[in-house]
Amino acid sequence: MSLRFLTAGESHGERLTVIVDGVPAGVSLTAKDLASDLARRQAGHGRGGRMKIEQDAARIVSGVRGGVTLGSPITLDIANRDWANWSEVMSVDAETVKRKPITRVRPGHADLAGMLKYGANDARDVLERASARETAARVAAGGVAKQVLASFDVRVHSYTASIGEVRASVPPTIDWPGVEASPVRTPDSRAGQAMVEAIDAARAAGDTLGGTFTVIASGVPPGLGSYRQWDTRLDGLLAQAVMSIPACKAVAIGIGFEVSALPGSRVHDTPVYVEGKGFGHLSNRAGGLEGGVTNGEPVVVHGAMKPISTLLKPMDSVDVKTREPSRAHYERSDICVVPAAGVIAEAMVALVLANAFLEKFGGDSLPEITRNLQGFLQQVRQ
Repeated sequence: MSLRFLTAGESHGERLTVIVDGVPAGVSLTAKDLASDLARRQAGHGRGGRMKIEQDAARIVSGVRGGVTLGSPITLDIANRDWANWSEVMSVDAETVKRKPITRVRPGHADLAGMLKYGANDARDVLERASARETAARVAAGGVAKQVLASFDVRVHSYTASIGEVRASVPPTIDWPGVEASPVRTPDSRAGQAMVEAIDAARAAGDTLGGTFTVIASGVPPGLGSYRQWDTRLDGLLAQAVMSIPACKAVAIGIGFEVSALPGSRVHDTPVYVEGKGFGHLSNRAGGLEGGVTNGEPVVVHGAMKPISTLLKPMDSVDVKTREPSRAHYERSDICVVPAAGVIAEAMVALVLANAFLEKFGGDSLPEITRNLQGFLQQVRQ
């Protein structure tokens, strides 16, 4: 069994739709289970005016009966409240659509590349789907994956590691409620205040800021993923999933780029055996993955977000219609999205891990998968 999902919808279209296929029967799932992550995605210091309009909620349309999954495809529906202001601009009907072409492309956005690819003469045709608004649908799908993983005590969290030049000091044990209480979702309150000030300074300057986040999945059993082919290595699948988040420009696992500067004796994790628990490691610099396979330690994935490409003070650009220099188009946007990006990355990591979990311990129902998992764990602990 494999878990997969598809999203559809434009940023200012009527709605976003998600189909999640491959979820086994018997998983507890309600709209309330998806609400928290959708709200977390909208929060965070530095978000723009759109977040004041939308109050994202995923309506479960199919695949669930009485709060329990049926094993059939799950359809989720997220209404765009801002659609009321864009119903004519984004109308699907040729008779009613009102066009005001955008030709002044934004540096760093998909505007120009998308127009060249699809032969568009209006950047609106590109930016609506390229927009990070689509990630609301991913977070909803990720919420389903999290429910699957939670059935087996696998939990996925994230925190903001840096914003601009401000870097958090991360304690060995993370207070996850404390992270969620932070306006920038960081475990370091002192750095958090400096991050807020940096975002405010960027806003005053008409600029934007990027940063880094970390996702940690705990309770992940060994044996997920494979080294049999390049596209079955779980680290590669995780990297692709996180890199697919709009504005994410780099991904690292474990201690990441640090491995290139350290001797092997300070990189590799020493294996140990503990009676009654099985095999483990004295450290987790590998981030829970070796040879593309989980080793039983927490999976640790980092992502780097570039600054948002829509600036309050638009950058120099070109008008694709006149081919003359111009100021870039301004589209309502955020100042910093790093705190929200961590939530989106949780969803992507959860989706990849849930798929790998179902491939390894496959079954059509929760009890069947549970039996398969328990048998495997008993084997590896011996």
